[in-house]
Amino acid sequence: MAALNVASLSARTDGETRPSGASTAALNPRLRAWHALALGVALCLAAAAAAPASAPDTRPVQVGEYDLKAVFLLYFPRFMEWPEGAFPSVDSPITIGILGDDPFGATLDEIVVDEIVEGRKLVVARYRRVEDIDACHVLFVSRSESERVFRILAALKGRHVLTVGETSEFTAAGGIIRFVVDQGKIRLQINAEVARSEGLTISSKLLRQAEIVGGEGAP
Repeated sequence: MAALNVASLSARTDGETRPSGASTAALNPRLRAWHALALGVALCLAAAAAAPASAPDTRPVQVGEYDLKAVFLLYFPRFMEWPEGAFPSVDSPITIGILGDDPFGATLDEIVVDEIVEGRKLVVARYRRVEDIDACHVLFVSRSESERVFRILAALKGRHVLTVGETSEFTAAGGIIRFVVDQGKIRLQINAEVARSEGLTISSKLLRQAEIVGGEGAP
């Protein structure tokens, strides 16, 4: 299973989070650098990448664990195909949702600005309860929901949602993509069986970078 070596990117995976709405003025230069590197990061292929020559600050870019995970969420839609009917109209946006406590602060909102995938704008939505979710295409299930993960994933069955989590039981419970942080590396674990059952097609480019597991979890 391929992995993104966080240390080689001078990034920290220290579990550090920012409260929702926290100031990101100091983060903006890092986000600009990450836009140049983001595709490689999302494919776990950017370990040797460098910031563009035009960057005003050539020192190593310090990026936290959840900044990296936000970049993955930004790029997952580029390697996905949703079934017909997943979008209400031809110009409906792709919604990236966060269920439960938000570990990203304003990072995710900033990096999706002006992003377009297959003619659709990317937008961010936040939900406190699974019952609040309407049109969502990529859903990050926060650690705060770990005790409810089976119920949440059961409620989302048949709704063509790419579910993403980071708790140890996530893919076994029926989630599709799990972030695994191990010794400074971010790995992807993908439950391909659940993805297929939801009518989602994941690009082989992404599948090759992941550990593939199967099973739809307990009822």
